[in-house]
Amino acid sequence: MTAELVRGENHPLSHARLEIRVSAGAPVMAGATLGDEQGTVHGVEWVAHPGSPALPGLEVSQQAAADHRLAVDLGALPPSVHRVTVLLALVQGAGGPSRFGALPAPTVTVTGLDGTGIVRCTLTGLDSESAVVALEVYRRQGAWKVRSVGQGYAGGLAALFADQGIDRAAELAGTVQAAVARGLTRSVAPPPPRAPEADRIRQGAPSAAPGDATASPAFPAAPPPRPEPVDGSRPVPAVAPALGTDSPVDYSHPRRRAAAPPPPPAPAETAPAGRPAPPVAGDATGWSMEERLYNQVWGMFEDLARTVAAHRSAVDFADSRMDQELDRLLTDPRVRIGSAGDTARAEAQARRDELAARAREVLDRDLAQLVAESEVVEPALPAPFASWHSQAWKDYRVPAESPMALRLGDLHLPERTDLRIPMLVRLPLERGLWVDSGRAGSQAAAFLDDHRLRRLAMDTAVAHAARLIAVHPVGEFAVHVIDPAGSAAHSLAPLAGAGALAALPAAGAAGVSAVLAKLTQRVDLVQMAVRSGAADALPPELDTAQQLLIVNDFPHGFDDRAVNQLRYLADEGPAVGVHLLMVADREDAAEYGPVLDPLWRSLLRLTPVPDDHLADPWVGHAWTYEPPLLPPDGGVLRQVLSQVVEARNYRRR
Repeated sequence: MTAELVRGENHPLSHARLEIRVSAGAPVMAGATLGDEQGTVHGVEWVAHPGSPALPGLEVSQQAAADHRLAVDLGALPPSVHRVTVLLALVQGAGGPSRFGALPAPTVTVTGLDGTGIVRCTLTGLDSESAVVALEVYRRQGAWKVRSVGQGYAGGLAALFADQGIDRAAELAGTVQAAVARGLTRSVAPPPPRAPEADRIRQGAPSAAPGDATASPAFPAAPPPRPEPVDGSRPVPAVAPALGTDSPVDYSHPRRRAAAPPPPPAPAETAPAGRPAPPVAGDATGWSMEERLYNQVWGMFEDLARTVAAHRSAVDFADSRMDQELDRLLTDPRVRIGSAGDTARAEAQARRDELAARAREVLDRDLAQLVAESEVVEPALPAPFASWHSQAWKDYRVPAESPMALRLGDLHLPERTDLRIPMLVRLPLERGLWVDSGRAGSQAAAFLDDHRLRRLAMDTAVAHAARLIAVHPVGEFAVHVIDPAGSAAHSLAPLAGAGALAALPAAGAAGVSAVLAKLTQRVDLVQMAVRSGAADALPPELDTAQQLLIVNDFPHGFDDRAVNQLRYLADEGPAVGVHLLMVADREDAAEYGPVLDPLWRSLLRLTPVPDDHLADPWVGHAWTYEPPLLPPDGGVLRQVLSQVVEARNYRRR
């Protein structure tokens, strides 16, 4: 039974290997420090945080998340360590809450590796604090104990680190927040949180211990991909949006109702006892099939992330145990050399291989289930969620309503590269998109010449723009293009030739200035109207449709004023329906230095070639992103755009 600790209360620990689970209700940074008997931390090298997540016997999450798992191995801690202090901090500058008082009280639970709870601490009484020492695991007279602390710091991480005796505490706090910001930039934003009634529950899954959506398990635990069925519904990952609960973007779908959605229908085909039910498209909660499929895809994304994390942790544990056995072997001179030593090494290797094989067997079972589900779900996806090769695009008709999400490509992990998860993002877009036309460490890009890479980047941007045009009703989405040197004419031909652009691509410095001035003015007018509650006072000539600005070859043709306007659109535009789609190589803008860092961070980076730069919001795996590929003959794109333009012309008659 899990013991509930109040502030200052302690409890003995009988486990050497622990998991510390954090649930905060919004993205927070979770870290830990290693201190001596007095609790003093002797340098930054004894602080585990997202920028330096692993220390001997300790591993923390590599990014901010609403839920975390920290791994602690008391037996592997250095002898000089007598105290492990677990700390939480709010993310700065991400649009989220700035004080813990704006959140539900965070909970921290210490468990064994099997998930059995030992103690739970609820951090109540926090208000203006932005950092808090949650609990500490300490050694007293050779025995380990855990104590609930709950000490908050209004001065944030800098004050917390200074209180622990760390020199240059403010500098370390800045380093930690910078690492958190980098993690948020590369993380795929999770879907918005749901009401408790819509919690995600797996239908027909084999028995498994329930688990939390976590940030980074480091030691093996019972794989928690999907809990047992309770009411026939399937859960949705309940993780807060990356921008926090105070994001200006309204994620609620216009057709969503306030009540809990109904569970998915029970499958017509039942499975034999002890075996999982056959996969069914729409096996998730939701008011419509579109919403159910969206939730199901995100469920598959989470399940794959977590089952691979469990496998990697199990293999790491097997390697660690073998290393410990070999270390003990080398300390015994009687078996260090000779046949006895060889036999002991072979036995240690055999035990390691057995553990790894068992972990692989579990992984293969889970992957096979996800592959079967993907084979059923993929053909059932509507056009906004489907690949360009899907029958849904061949049967395309101009929609009467905007969709709730859009597919930007596919994601996969090296454990099963043919298992592709659609990368779905909610609409309207929360942040702009950046198709990187540079190399940026990509192995696939390294084999392409600059001209070919830039051409692919612009082709990818056109595919994204065409999809955005096609999934919105007529008149609700307009596309503008800035192409200062005219180098994207070939890639833009499908959009320009079909008449899908709001105007001809702007060229030269004058064209750049004109388009940016027009869109900047639109943002200003809509913001003023919203703030004053006078939406009906907008000029009648103002186009109320959502606007997409494609910028090619940045910063060519941009002066300082244009750069500032572009940054303004990136920051303020999404909230009022103005979105950026940039095609640029960051190295081309290197002369601006750190001035443009906020711009790049505000955009979701995509690539024209496969690249493993994106992370999931649960465990932080590096996922390989595959850009959307149009059929080589271009027939689907021509058919889709012709229908859009025909519907637009019919409406104008």
